[in-house]
Amino acid sequence: MLRRSVLAAALLLAAGGAFAQPAPRYDGPLFDAHLHYNEEAYGGPHPLADVIGRMQRSGVRAIVANSRPNDGTKALADAREAMRAAGITVVPFVRLYRNRADYGGWPHDASIVEMVNRELAAGTAAGPYRGLGEFHLYDSGNANGPTAKRLMQLAQEKELAVLAHVDDAAIDLLMAHAPNARLIWAHTGIGGAPVERVRALLLRYPKLMGELSYRPGLTEGNGGLSAAWKALLSEFPERFLVGSDTWVNGRWSDYEALMAQARRWLADLPPATAQRIAWGNGAQLFGLPSPAPAASARP
Repeated sequence: MLRRSVLAAALLLAAGGAFAQPAPRYDGPLFDAHLHYNEEAYGGPHPLADVIGRMQRSGVRAIVANSRPNDGTKALADAREAMRAAGITVVPFVRLYRNRADYGGWPHDASIVEMVNRELAAGTAAGPYRGLGEFHLYDSGNANGPTAKRLMQLAQEKELAVLAHVDDAAIDLLMAHAPNARLIWAHTGIGGAPVERVRALLLRYPKLMGELSYRPGLTEGNGGLSAAWKALLSEFPERFLVGSDTWVNGRWSDYEALMAQARRWLADLPPATAQRIAWGNGAQLFGLPSPAPAASARP
């Protein structure tokens, strides 16, 4: 009886020790390459101080800002002193959406091109716009719409990145308009294009990059990388980016948890690969230096 009690106690101690082990975590800087500061956020529960604090506490040191309307991006760009104090660089993109109606109609709307050109001419307090998007194509055939074609060509002419929420078929159509454009594939295909198809597209288009928010199959139940995605990220460490996709206020409320989730799966990669995907690829794409230490956001 005593022997059984000792054995049970040992098992409990072993289990307790296992549960006490912290999950692995990447602890370096993050470049959030897919961030929205839409009117529901800045006009509602997430004023500038709130979102800057969330980014700083999450160790985010740079963001691709794109918002509906572009006023949200301009607000982030205008907050130069607060961003500098938090150690965050704003990389502004022109979003194509003035309102929700533009989500579906923009590929055939010539006024979108006029709006984009006005924004590019004006720039922001954080400097010139560095990209276009995020835009959606709910029908991949709309990639051949006149506005979609013109904006891809404009991006190529002006060396702007493009953030596109599209399926894999639309990748081929968009790249046909501008073979040398730098296309960032939002979610690397939120519809779940097979890893083999993603790999084939990366090989076909050397300037294609994948952003990894909402990507089906990326992680397993424990929050770590699936075997297929670990292999793909290891094969193409220079082609992927981390993002939050704060498209609704709930994503802002969960921002720190979302970034913690990214840190968890990044830790399954070799340190140099994790650093490239978490920070280095975005920094290289937009010419950012290594981040200086930031002041703590905690009292």
